[in-house]
Amino acid sequence: MKDKNTRKTLKKLMTNYLILTEKPSAAANFTKALGGKTGVFNDFTYKIANLRGHVMTLKDPEAMVAEELKKQYKSWLVKHLPWNLSDFSWARTYIRQRNMRTGKVESTKKLIDDLKKESKSGYDAIVIATDTDPSGEGELLAWEALDAIGWRGQVLRANFMDESVSGIQKAMHQLRDVSDKMADGEYVKGESRNRWDFASMQLTRIATTAAKKAGFKVVAREGRLKSVIIWRVYQQLDAIKNYVKTPYFEVKFKDPAEHVFGRVTPQGDVIPWRFATKEEAEIDFSQYHKTDVINEKHQTRTQAPGKLLDLAGLASILAPRGFSSKEVLSTYQKMYEAQIVSYPRTEDKTVTPEQFNELLPLIDQIADVVGVDKMLLTHRSPRTTHVKSQGAHGANRPGENLPKTTQSLVKFGASGPAIYEVLAKNYLAMLAEDYVYDHVTANLKDYPEFKTAFNRPLKMNFKLVYDSQKAIKVEEEEEENSTASQLGPQARPYLHEGANPKPQTPTTKWIMAFLEKHNVGTGATRVSTLSEMSRGIKAMLTETRGKLGLTETGQVSAIMVKDTWIASPKITKRLFEMMDQVGQFDMTMDQVLDSVTKVVEHDMPIMLDNAEQLETLLGKPKQVPKKKVTEKMTGLFKGEEITFAREWSGHIFTDDELTKMLNGAEISFQSKSKRGKIYTATGKLAKQTFKGSTFYGFKLNPKAKK
Repeated sequence: MKDKNTRKTLKKLMTNYLILTEKPSAAANFTKALGGKTGVFNDFTYKIANLRGHVMTLKDPEAMVAEELKKQYKSWLVKHLPWNLSDFSWARTYIRQRNMRTGKVESTKKLIDDLKKESKSGYDAIVIATDTDPSGEGELLAWEALDAIGWRGQVLRANFMDESVSGIQKAMHQLRDVSDKMADGEYVKGESRNRWDFASMQLTRIATTAAKKAGFKVVAREGRLKSVIIWRVYQQLDAIKNYVKTPYFEVKFKDPAEHVFGRVTPQGDVIPWRFATKEEAEIDFSQYHKTDVINEKHQTRTQAPGKLLDLAGLASILAPRGFSSKEVLSTYQKMYEAQIVSYPRTEDKTVTPEQFNELLPLIDQIADVVGVDKMLLTHRSPRTTHVKSQGAHGANRPGENLPKTTQSLVKFGASGPAIYEVLAKNYLAMLAEDYVYDHVTANLKDYPEFKTAFNRPLKMNFKLVYDSQKAIKVEEEEEENSTASQLGPQARPYLHEGANPKPQTPTTKWIMAFLEKHNVGTGATRVSTLSEMSRGIKAMLTETRGKLGLTETGQVSAIMVKDTWIASPKITKRLFEMMDQVGQFDMTMDQVLDSVTKVVEHDMPIMLDNAEQLETLLGKPKQVPKKKVTEKMTGLFKGEEITFAREWSGHIFTDDELTKMLNGAEISFQSKSKRGKIYTATGKLAKQTFKGSTFYGFKLNPKAKK
């Protein structure tokens, strides 16, 4: 009894924390790691609560300004733009959205009210345990909730690399004080990005208003990354549309083993030894004769395994298999919550020594799951190219929970098996030896400017596991050169026919490579943006087995951003850099937000001019048929005045039928099914529910059971 009382006394003296996770699945992982939803860990007592992602959102523009400005900020007229951002209070409200399962519109108010009530239960601090996100998103959504409940006490931050038991426990041993949110770089970064994106709504208003004036009734959503993607895809499709094949002819040589000898192509459009006609080329051809192959050189070279993947690289590899960005993003998140793969929204392309060592004991088991020969995995010491001390979450890789088979992962989503196979094999390739090959070069005795070069594999090594460089490469047409080792002894001239290359079809892999090249956005941001752009009735893109196309909305949106800053990779890259700078306190939030005003001022007149070109480029806008208005009837039904439709499935009720229905009687009439079959419809007036809304109308009697 004495020991029990002592434990109770000690518990009362301990610091008491409310741990706030991002979502229910994270709360479950924290419960597992700490030993319960409530309890004692380290030197504190705790209780775990969870949000459901963002629970608050910025109010509409007109709801954040003074009364006399409300009409101006609600208007979409361009004369009221750009906005004066100092007019905004940046106030937030609850998020209301429709539950797709029940059809009911739900609010986050109850969650906030429950959290507020819980926060008054004697906690010394609230611990932010949301995702440690490179964009500051996790910090932002936590502070939105803390501000909403009016918390004024201490706030601590738990930064965890993943939701494994060890990762969570380590984070809870290293809590840091972030009670002053304006001194919390991650919050400032997240809030700056959030306000910037909100203010960029002006560009959508400009583009949409101008497009509608030109007759195109679409919502042209413009934004930091969306506009870069949509304009680049439009450019590529336009280049394909206007492509004209232009043949050329030039002299090359071949030896008996089909090795091709050619001249190094200079930069620029003018290549003196290429001819537009075969006749001209044949005149040049007549100057050449068979000659010896000389200066044969062999150099043994090695190639290290490709870099570890981020989410963009993974999505681009899986797209040709028929998995959309939305599918990969959704499935990966579920697999992460089950700790089968690592944190998705990482910026890292390497892993830390600790992360490398944590996964090392599981390597053989992972190899068995994905069918990799363990005998190939002989390089089990950290590679300096893949393992670095800096970083946070580490590159995307397998998690600590191993599936029995890849096929078992289909329960997380259709792409589950493919996600794990690619991630695992790519990670295992790092543990295989370098690819070894013989680099062979030679040239021609009488024409030394004609050269050949090719690689002959000696030891495949990591390429027998996985070759990520090949997997993410954007395919281009290249002339094949033989890899046979025997050169010469002589080579004969031949007339090679080529043509200007046709622009490549835009694909997920292609756009990801473009964004990577220009360093625009993180891998996860690219995937989530592409997913959003190809989703729903307002989709801008189509994504079919990795091939990208444009909807009408996408075409209009693309034309509207021609020559704008918002569609410039250079400007967009700079905006992402500014978000990082504000998080490091090298720039103020006001300075970042001033940039959106500059973008609006620059892009608005350009967009208005671009709208004038819409009909020329896209043809006359489609006429949207006017929606048929159903006649409504009003009458007394069971003592209550109701309104209901006079028509049902093409049948217009007669006055006699209306009277019978209002008296509660059944009626019957001839109707036609969706397949065109004539049948007798029998039913009566009834109160019904559709997508959470109630209404009165004719209700067909259920079919009699046979």
